Amino acid sequence: MPALLRPALTVFGVAWLLSAASLASSGSAFAQANQQAAPAQQTAPAPQAPPAEAPALKQIALTDKQLEGVLAAQKDMDAITDKLPENTAPDQKVIAQLDDIAKKHGFVGYDDYNNVVDNISLVIGGFDPATKKYVGSEAVIKAQIAQLQADRKMPAKDKKEALAELNEALKTPAPAVENKGNIDLVAKYYDKLIAALGDEEN
Repeated sequence: MPALLRPALTVFGVAWLLSAASLASSGSAFAQANQQAAPAQQTAPAPQAPPAEAPALKQIALTDKQLEGVLAAQKDMDAITDKLPENTAPDQKVIAQLDDIAKKHGFVGYDDYNNVVDNISLVIGGFDPATKKYVGSEAVIKAQIAQLQADRKMPAKDKKEALAELNEALKTPAPAVENKGNIDLVAKYYDKLIAALGDEEN
């Protein structure tokens, strides 16, 4: 799903995207993370307009029904969002289609669906992908930095860029998970969520 459609993830999207992918495989995970984490460009604002800030995440207590709805909706959502040109704002027709899919899967609308996905992403960002245990996003990022520094096969340029991105993610930590029950719930669906949400660029 293009970053443009999910603005609330900009603060902690890097941590989630990098934790969702295995760093041991290759630099492709970082290339995907860079593509998704880069803020999407809409039409250029007037020079005097200040840059828009991403809205704060509205944390909610997740339910099984919501997670099942996200998993069920993902294939239909991807069918639409995968066709969108990168860095292009969706038109009203596309937004209406996404809204219909969200409603079909039990959400009030597309905004409600996005808020649930953002809450899931916040929690997933704190899971160690190797152990599938929740350790917090800061611990995940630090472990990824250590793993990346030990990688002798990754090209130096790619490694430098990935390290810079990870270090930047440490400077803008994800908010704390307010609803601790969300951690156990996401853990229950972890593998399915990673399969559905973790490979959106493939």
